[in-house]
Amino acid sequence: MKRIEISGAESRIGQKNQAIAFCQTLWYTEKNFGTNQNPMEITSPKARLRALPSVSELLLQARVQELLPKFPRSIVLNAIREALDALREKIMAGDYPPSTSKKMTVSALLDRITDHVNKSARPHLQKVINATGIIIHTNLGRAPLSSPLLEHLCAIAGGYCNLEYDLEKGERGSRHVHMETILKDLTGAESALVVNNNAAAVLVTLNTLAASREVIVSRGELIEIGGAFRLPDVMKHSGCILREVGTTNRTRLSDYREAISPETALLLTSHTSNYRILGFTEQVPLKELATLGRQHHIAVVKDLGSGSFVDLSPFGLKDEPTVSATLRSGVDLVTFSGDKLLGGPQAGVIVGKKKYLDPIKQNALLRAVRIDKFTVAALEYTLREYQDIDKALRSVPVLQMLACPLDEIKRKAARLYRRLKKSVADAFEIGLANDISYPGGGALPLQSLPTRVVTLVPKSFSVTEFDNRLRQCRPPIIARVSQEKLIIDVRTVFANEIPMISQALETLL
Repeated sequence: MKRIEISGAESRIGQKNQAIAFCQTLWYTEKNFGTNQNPMEITSPKARLRALPSVSELLLQARVQELLPKFPRSIVLNAIREALDALREKIMAGDYPPSTSKKMTVSALLDRITDHVNKSARPHLQKVINATGIIIHTNLGRAPLSSPLLEHLCAIAGGYCNLEYDLEKGERGSRHVHMETILKDLTGAESALVVNNNAAAVLVTLNTLAASREVIVSRGELIEIGGAFRLPDVMKHSGCILREVGTTNRTRLSDYREAISPETALLLTSHTSNYRILGFTEQVPLKELATLGRQHHIAVVKDLGSGSFVDLSPFGLKDEPTVSATLRSGVDLVTFSGDKLLGGPQAGVIVGKKKYLDPIKQNALLRAVRIDKFTVAALEYTLREYQDIDKALRSVPVLQMLACPLDEIKRKAARLYRRLKKSVADAFEIGLANDISYPGGGALPLQSLPTRVVTLVPKSFSVTEFDNRLRQCRPPIIARVSQEKLIIDVRTVFANEIPMISQALETLL
């Protein structure tokens, strides 16, 4: 073999060329995300930022290419930019390990991009499982609707309907006629009107009957409902003048009588549905207030709030007046909600004497607060269920849950308990316990219902983390946390949701 001699200078040139070739290979490999670990750790934040892949490079990744045919390109691009921005913030804050390989970085970016795209494409308003035991849960959409009602609603929504068309006369009609007759039959009222919620019902009533005039209200009834929405604010925007009488805890008939003047348009009384004043109290009975109104030819309006059509006392819920009983007391108008104890869609109902409702129906504000075909269809269907009270107790979901026997709730809880014991007992301490449910929706604030709950304590992570994870399920599961336990109250869980809860916990593990 012939021996080749290489001078020192030539050796150094060769080593330099080899180093250049190695760096080029490393750059090419990293550029194409082929290494598992960077041979040379980059610790400078600026250098790490420069090493991040570009938007166009991420667009060429196989996982991103799979997203493009399924989702709009703009959503995918926004997800890529959001993922890169979030990673840049982490790097600058020192929250991202310097030793992380580029392949791992890209993988994490792709995970975030995929998750962001899926979330962006998913409707923001979605079904959730209410495991809180709060029946009329304002934050969770209040009253759920029955399956037969939903079928009827789909038939109406899926095509055309006679919303404002008189089928007998073959001419334009009114959307309000669909519910007026049945409301009159159910409540004993002379006339009826439906608007989009109870605050609107109070607003249009006051604006019609008392604009620029005084409305007398007991100081203890100047309520505030959810979302910092106050009765005095509604009155102000209606154009009437608030005249407070009495004290916070005691208002007498003489307080109303002494406050009446030529400027008085009506007497307004509100049902304190979301709070109670206890102890040294006094409130004027509706019959006496109605009599006072008739004596002075002044309308008396009762804002009933929840508005129940059923006597709930047999189920342990007392002091919630029905709409018909309120009208029988002699008041002229009653307003109430459609989506609370009535168990229908969001709506505001006004029932009472025709001479007061006729001008309200002519108010220009009515168009701004009118209901659409979905509300008409859902509310009419719900009202027809009340033509047979026994049927309503079985078919209206809110009434079902309020009237559900404790033995039935115990059976439902035991069913969920058994499923969870079989599937996730290794990961959770699972138990059964007695507890209480609440009507919710600002109704019956001091009253509760006995219930049976399933308790869960995770063995490998916190209850708070468990609660967070449940809210990320599909569908999300909204439960309660109490005494370091997650509480699932089955009173508000539908039978077909029990397997969903079990499957969700299995998926979490």
